Amino acid sequence: MRRVMLASVVGSAVALVAVGGYAAADVLDVAPGILTLDRPVAAPAPILSGSPAPVLLPEPAASVDAMLTDTGADAPVPTRAGLRNALRAASDDPALRSGTGISVRDGVTGDELWSQDAATPRVPASTQKLMAALAVADGLDLDDAMTTAVVAPPGSTDLVLVASGDTLLAPGKGDPDAVAGRAGLADLATRVADSLAPSGRTSVRLRLDLTHAPGPRYPSTWNPNDVRDGFAQAVVMTGLATQLPRALHPSPARPEAEVAKAVVGALKARGVTATLLPERTWSTPAPATAQALGGVESATYAEVLDLALDRSENALTENLARQAAAAAGHRTTRQGDTADYIRERLAAHDVPTKGLVITDASGLSPGQRASAATLSGVLRLAATGAVEELRGVVAGLPVGGLSGTMARRFRADATVDVAGVPRGKTGTLRAGSALAGTTVDAAGRPLTFVLLVDGFPNTYGGTLRARAALDRIVAALTRCGCR
Repeated sequence: MRRVMLASVVGSAVALVAVGGYAAADVLDVAPGILTLDRPVAAPAPILSGSPAPVLLPEPAASVDAMLTDTGADAPVPTRAGLRNALRAASDDPALRSGTGISVRDGVTGDELWSQDAATPRVPASTQKLMAALAVADGLDLDDAMTTAVVAPPGSTDLVLVASGDTLLAPGKGDPDAVAGRAGLADLATRVADSLAPSGRTSVRLRLDLTHAPGPRYPSTWNPNDVRDGFAQAVVMTGLATQLPRALHPSPARPEAEVAKAVVGALKARGVTATLLPERTWSTPAPATAQALGGVESATYAEVLDLALDRSENALTENLARQAAAAAGHRTTRQGDTADYIRERLAAHDVPTKGLVITDASGLSPGQRASAATLSGVLRLAATGAVEELRGVVAGLPVGGLSGTMARRFRADATVDVAGVPRGKTGTLRAGSALAGTTVDAAGRPLTFVLLVDGFPNTYGGTLRARAALDRIVAALTRCGCR
């Protein structure tokens, strides 16, 4: 599976939004969200009684390539006692004393090597997207792509723009090397105009078909302020890559209408005048016998899922999970349908779900709970290859200190020596902080880890301290040969 590395988009100065603290926290990687920009902030000095001294790690590039492959199969497996001593020493911080769930597994066999309070449900935040990734890998062929097409129904002079899930359309020409913007509406318009040219038609009526994977525009459990302030957008099946939400720069309320207008404009530039039919006509499917006049393909589902995890894109994760549910024949039209599908897939793979409370796919809704054991069970499926496509997704998570939402993690003095080795999915709220992913220890053994912590002070400083503490635990795990 081809991986596409995407640099995180970093804005200039982003002001904090005084609306409940949830969205404001998001751009600083203290809430799940679209970019999770992260910001270098001095955290309190760590309390690390007994923390092992840094040792030389495997070269980062070699470690990353080895993760979740058989490369580390001959490396020694850390012992339970060694892990206990190293990780407890690293977690000796007041920020973690009220409760930390930890699960460490062998990245080759998937066996759990050490755990601490792993069965207690806590706030998963955006690490919940790993559960959604499993559901997406189960329901969709990750090598497939989404086609946005214009078709001509038989016996009608109207044209229909058929949406199939791509919310990363370029308004102009597509970029074959990009994920966001691979399919271009200018290219689509050119193909449609070329198809119409033999008939001499230069005037058409156009409507949309939005019947693919229907469902709620917004999960009812989302805080509307998060949408208003640019931390999520409508969960629809078409949209422009140039209108993805950014902190304090929300997406248009109706992304599908923006796509329709862009297609009309692109057709006009090619000599075809298109009259857009009203939105009340957009819920009728195009006939299966309609003639295709032109289409453009998105990046693969694998690449789009990578992007959703890399940037922690909430609506994009919801979109993919809903498409997977629909493809599997599940209902998607009611609130909670996608979450039900995710729970079903977890159970189907014998992932423990005791205490699990999820209401969306992205982790954005408040009140959700998952245990370290649940998330660790998902990573076990990747490590063992039980879900082969999930293996590739997990192996390509953002790299600590280098990419995506992990770009500014592992930069403190206490953790910078491991930068470039751990990969992970962040999840940080004022109600709970989480980190789940993979690393390679000093002996060369691939490992998976899940860390969940709650009960720390419900303040900005408390959140930063908890996040830094989780980084120190992963750093200790990465340094440890733990024999």
